[in-house]
Amino acid sequence: MKKRKHERKIPRKQTLDLAHLKQQIQQKIRSGKTLSPQEQIIDQRPLLPPEKSRVLRVNNYVRLAITGFDELMEKGIPKGSTTLICGGPGSGKTIFSLQILHNAARAGKKGLYMTFEETAQRLREHMQDFGWNPEQLEKKGLLHIEKFTLFEITRQVEAMMEQAKGELLIDLKPVLFHNTFKPDFIIIDSLSAIASAFIGKEEAYRMYVEQLFNLLEQTHATSFLIAESTDVARKLTVSGVEEFMADGVIVLYNIRRGNVRESAIEILKMRGAKFQKKIAAMQIISGKGIVVYPEQEVFGELA
Repeated sequence: MKKRKHERKIPRKQTLDLAHLKQQIQQKIRSGKTLSPQEQIIDQRPLLPPEKSRVLRVNNYVRLAITGFDELMEKGIPKGSTTLICGGPGSGKTIFSLQILHNAARAGKKGLYMTFEETAQRLREHMQDFGWNPEQLEKKGLLHIEKFTLFEITRQVEAMMEQAKGELLIDLKPVLFHNTFKPDFIIIDSLSAIASAFIGKEEAYRMYVEQLFNLLEQTHATSFLIAESTDVARKLTVSGVEEFMADGVIVLYNIRRGNVRESAIEILKMRGAKFQKKIAAMQIISGKGIVVYPEQEVFGELA
């Protein structure tokens, strides 16, 4: 079986030498280089793929106004960047994304939510559950929620394949974005749904994702792409091309501690910005949304 590029080699099973292990632990304690439980979790995670070639020119930063989250960053998220929001089911990815657009609209910024899974009405109901008024924001022209189908994705991919053969030229921008609505923030929900239209067509999916990221870069909007992950401790996305193209990666966790689960958040990568490398506690509070506790570090069994 061919090994993956970034997969660590698994050592052969060996007899455990307790005396040698004890000696190693004592040496680490004396040298002060023992890892905390949280550092062990971070250290065990697979390495991110190499950075993409383009250089992100950061002229400005944006704050998300999510309580506690902005404190994890020195200046904020680079304006015009693209960031992955990764996590398992129920980790809060959709709420985090809707909260970004709600807070941006309160500051007079326009937000576009592109959904490939839930209906626009269901997303409005999510916002209403937290006391946010999407209808009012839509009437003011500060929020636009649009549902796309996987059939549209397939059609776009077929056109792209024809373009690659030189038989057809296509510009995806008018297909995905309205000329009359120029967003400051864009949410795409989700890359996992898009990937489901490419089963058995990995090369076509990579082509589509690359063109999608290039298109988002051209909009100059600050973009967030949701990615469902079944095991964020070991693998973030299905193909790995997404974290290669993205400027940033934010991971949301459901951490199991005994018989209960706790929520947590981590900034794993953010090109062009300084941030704290920690897994911070997080709560999803009814009527308020996500609240991050940057001083409260979390560690445990990730699942």
